[in-house]
Amino acid sequence: MSSISNVFGSGGGSDPKAAVMQQIQQESNVNNARQLIEKLNEACFERCVPKPGSSLSSSESTCISQCMEKYMAAWNTVSRQYIGRLQREGESPAIGGV
Repeated sequence: MSSISNVFGSGGGSDPKAAVMQQIQQESNVNNARQLIEKLNEACFERCVPKPGSSLSSSESTCISQCMEKYMAAWNTVSRQYIGRLQREGESPAIGGV
């Protein structure tokens, strides 16, 4: 069954708006993951592989692994803080008397 029929077709009575929102969220998540991998590859490869060859040396491989771990840890920290901030802002009333 295609994604269009999942959203608009035989949803078994489910809310089409919710299905569309879920599809958009999934696509956004995939796009975010793709961007993370691209940035990670660029940053770590440029840093760890100064002269590309036919294979990675042991030190290059170690450098890339450590770089990826640090990058992912930083990404996760920033993501958690950002999500937390969005949730706090969504829960708090608007300030400024509007």
